[in-house]
Amino acid sequence: MANHKSAQKRARQTETRTVANSARRNRMRTSIKKVEQAITGGDKKVAMEALRAAQPEIQRGANARVIAANAASRRVSRLNARIKAMA
Repeated sequence: MANHKSAQKRARQTETRTVANSARRNRMRTSIKKVEQAITGGDKKVAMEALRAAQPEIQRGANARVIAANAASRRVSRLNARIKAMA
């Protein structure tokens, strides 16, 4: 446990950020799963709409350093490529 006042404050801030980042990560993963479900469902229009909704969530995760910026770009790129590959 933190003994100094500044260390106690940092502990409180870490706790708050952990909760926020966990929620952000969950929203991001859920949106990615919705895109993947639409892709496996075979409906290109629904998949594109799901990707359009997921892209900002992924970017917010990257801005908040929940995932790395390159990882966010890679995920969006790969999802987009899978949608384009649909017949």
